[in-house]
Amino acid sequence: MSEDGGGTGARAGTEAGTGAGVERARRRRLLAVHLLRAGGSAVLLTALYFAVPLDRGFGAATVAVLAVGLLLFGGLIAWQFAAITRSEYPRLRALEAMATAVPVFLLLFSAVYFLLSLNRPETFTEPLSRTDALYFTVTVFATVGFGDIVPVTETGRVLATVQMAADLIVVGIVVKVLFGAAEIGLSRRHGDGP
Repeated sequence: MSEDGGGTGARAGTEAGTGAGVERARRRRLLAVHLLRAGGSAVLLTALYFAVPLDRGFGAATVAVLAVGLLLFGGLIAWQFAAITRSEYPRLRALEAMATAVPVFLLLFSAVYFLLSLNRPETFTEPLSRTDALYFTVTVFATVGFGDIVPVTETGRVLATVQMAADLIVVGIVVKVLFGAAEIGLSRRHGDGP
């Protein structure tokens, strides 16, 4: 074996090793960027929830805003589905979509619970601050229901029931849809799909 032949093979092995190292570093950076964007969107949405003035009355307009918000949430999911299937990294994009969609969903209900408690404090076992409303929303979403905050009026119970039904849709369908979109995106990326 000549020196050039051995040297070329060694260089090729080193270059391949360096290429794999560069690829691993690139993947770590991509993961970090997607995680930062996902976390950043959740933090930004939560900050907006605490900053937006919520001082209007609770009534038909609030229920209409909730309904429109849920429709917009559905539109967000549809838009995210399309974006995930076209993404170069569909699984990471699906993770980002969930990190945006779930906070939007939870904060929408939190705002409604807060307004309901503000205008009809007898609705819950105690008046709800924004933090309390968010806490209550998350306990309903997680189905743990600690029992320290409980809706005691029919309006509160109907709203909590609507959230529970919507929670099942979010957990059962939306998660499946978004991660199904990731699988479609992976298939397209690898040339296996439509």
